[in-house]
Amino acid sequence: MVQVPVQSIFRNSFCSSPKFLYIFQTPMEKAPKKKIILVGDRVLISPENDQERTTHGLYLPPGVKEKDKVQSGYIVNVGPGYPVINPNFIDQESWSTTPKDPVKYMPLQAEEGDYALFLRDSAIEIDYEGEHYLIVQQSAILMLIRRSSFPEIGIE
Repeated sequence: MVQVPVQSIFRNSFCSSPKFLYIFQTPMEKAPKKKIILVGDRVLISPENDQERTTHGLYLPPGVKEKDKVQSGYIVNVGPGYPVINPNFIDQESWSTTPKDPVKYMPLQAEEGDYALFLRDSAIEIDYEGEHYLIVQQSAILMLIRRSSFPEIGIE
């Protein structure tokens, strides 16, 4: 609660005695997280934490991991897909009131939550809100491992 003199708020007031206006302040709400929107056939991947040791317990220097050609991680977000011309857009009459999009998108094979193996050389590294991500084109993804669920046969 903040106490503010009324005279400082209302300059033309005829109050001779100091009166106060109490203003209740609420704590500022946190701004919502920004949404990442990918363009085209791009995929946002959270890289898997690399092991710093070999299976025999030897520590690896940082340069060894950079020489790997293939990296893995979980897909966090995917773009709309490959742009394709909408065949129905050509047939739109000039007097039509319902607009049609001139471009449609062919969806990507990758989905959120998939585990991906991709070429490290084609990845673009970004740090966003304290997290490390990689942006990769779908053509650079070598393999997807999708966790499938078949509740009708008891596999989840």
